[in-house]
Amino acid sequence: MLWLRVGAVVDTQNGVFDPNFKSMRIYGSANPMLSPIIHLGEAGSAVTLSFDEIAEDSRYLRYRLLHCNADWRPSELIESDYVNGFNIGEIYSYALSQRTLVHYVHYDLTLPNEEVQPLISGNYLLQVYDDDDPDEVLLQARFMVSEERVPLTVKVTSSTDVDYNSRHQQLEVEADTEGAGIGDPFNDLQLQIVRNGSLTHYLDKPQRIVPGKAIYAHQKPLIFPAGNEYRRFESTNVRYAGMGIEEFQLIEPYYHVKLTDDSPRAYRNYVYDEGQSGRFFPNLLFSDDPDIEADYLVTHFQLTMPRLRTGDVYLEGDFTQRRRDSDSKMIYDEGLGAYVKTLMLKQGLYNYQYVVEPSAESEQNPIEGDYFETNNEYQLLLYLREPGARYDRLIGTLTVR
Repeated sequence: MLWLRVGAVVDTQNGVFDPNFKSMRIYGSANPMLSPIIHLGEAGSAVTLSFDEIAEDSRYLRYRLLHCNADWRPSELIESDYVNGFNIGEIYSYALSQRTLVHYVHYDLTLPNEEVQPLISGNYLLQVYDDDDPDEVLLQARFMVSEERVPLTVKVTSSTDVDYNSRHQQLEVEADTEGAGIGDPFNDLQLQIVRNGSLTHYLDKPQRIVPGKAIYAHQKPLIFPAGNEYRRFESTNVRYAGMGIEEFQLIEPYYHVKLTDDSPRAYRNYVYDEGQSGRFFPNLLFSDDPDIEADYLVTHFQLTMPRLRTGDVYLEGDFTQRRRDSDSKMIYDEGLGAYVKTLMLKQGLYNYQYVVEPSAESEQNPIEGDYFETNNEYQLLLYLREPGARYDRLIGTLTVR
């Protein structure tokens, strides 16, 4: 993955581009369940990036920030417009794994810090690289900086414009623009809604403007397929087959974990489960520091079902960075009559689903199903781009579950 100058960067999604780097997470520093958002000017507001490298020793890693517009395309700003000081920082915090079969180095980075401080609101891409090869990006992660000038409220309902208590959920959003100094809220605001960190809908205009408020209601992008609760497994103890685990086996030099065979859940009855909205958390039973004590396991997924006539099946969750690529694509095994995938994953608590692409959004999810009762996480992001402005400001955020 080459890092190219502004105007040429194509891939701005979360991604890990070196196979030795694993378990990348970025989140609000106060709580791993928080979205990676820095509140501009708020003391203590920060985001944390963490990841591992399968290696015997640490190396000299640096990072830089790229400012992006609301659509995650690089903005036209120069570095001094959006970063205080030099846009180069070193990752100082690292630790070697302890008592693990797979040796690795765990890294942490918190922003803002003494070296690098974002100056303005908007979308940011954090890129990590080796000091000896700055053009080769090892991994990258998205985060946001918000001014929090416009409070947002939202209502989520299963009574939608397309069905009632069936396969969809619909949102109604109010933006309190009173006193925000927005000259033309109808044309200058853009609302993004992200479901479970992946599916994103865009609204370039509110439905209507009333004094002090922008109202988003009864617009097609406010309607989402309801989806289903995430599947889960817990690989926290290799001596005990926990939730979603069929068996552990030591096959030198690694532990292998066989997950319980999965099957399609579409057209079944809905089953409630309070999940992690697709996140994963490193975890080791009886450990005070799973970041460096949890081991890496060869993890075997199996989805037993007939081969689909069209479309490919992918594993979806934060542990695949929610990308559709060779790392998340499953292979059909004719002998097993199942889609299979093997990944090296750190011990922990995992959420995952199976997705099909290409797949028309209007159709029933062929594997997971769509159930109006599903507890989805919706993240609302309100951007402002006034006439003559050179970038999109993030002025309001809200996350509901």
